[in-house]
Amino acid sequence: MFSYIKGSVEELGEEYIVIEHNGIGFYIMSSLKVISSLKLGQSIKIHTHMNVREDDISLYGFLTKDELTCFRQLINISGVGPKVALSIMSALDMDELRLAILSEDYKAITKANGVGQKMAQRVVMELKDKIKLEDMTNHATEIYDEQPGDDAVNETAQALTALGYSNSEALRAIKKVDDYNKLSTEQLLKEALKKML
Repeated sequence: MFSYIKGSVEELGEEYIVIEHNGIGFYIMSSLKVISSLKLGQSIKIHTHMNVREDDISLYGFLTKDELTCFRQLINISGVGPKVALSIMSALDMDELRLAILSEDYKAITKANGVGQKMAQRVVMELKDKIKLEDMTNHATEIYDEQPGDDAVNETAQALTALGYSNSEALRAIKKVDDYNKLSTEQLLKEALKKML
């Protein structure tokens, strides 16, 4: 019904924001990441999803269409309602979530409140084919696009996971290393471990 709302931020709660537009205050549920990025009095455009149930009509809002699309993909998964979807999006930003799904890092997704191992596995299984590497806004894709001959990244990632880090934690640490694709496995592992600390 509402595609987006433009207005000023009148209230910030733990799980919601109130946007005033033409004298009407819209109560919009959102993720902690969205809420923490806003300031009272700020003018914003928020992309919305209306959730209608027998006993409730709620608005959910996001700063980008990308976040809104992700939210809708999550709530289409059996057992994942709007609150769980917001919990996942509060625990992980878009790139972290995509990286966790692509690397099948269930542990990262279970950091969200109310999400157990089975639900995390369901999220990965349902969304893996819907996530495209080119959707990622940071350089995480570079790690997946390594040439077959460049084994240092893969070997370093395997070493880090053997040390108890998750796949996505390992890949994030590797990509933080300057010129990571030019280093030997030993050099890359040493530098990536520094990024972990």
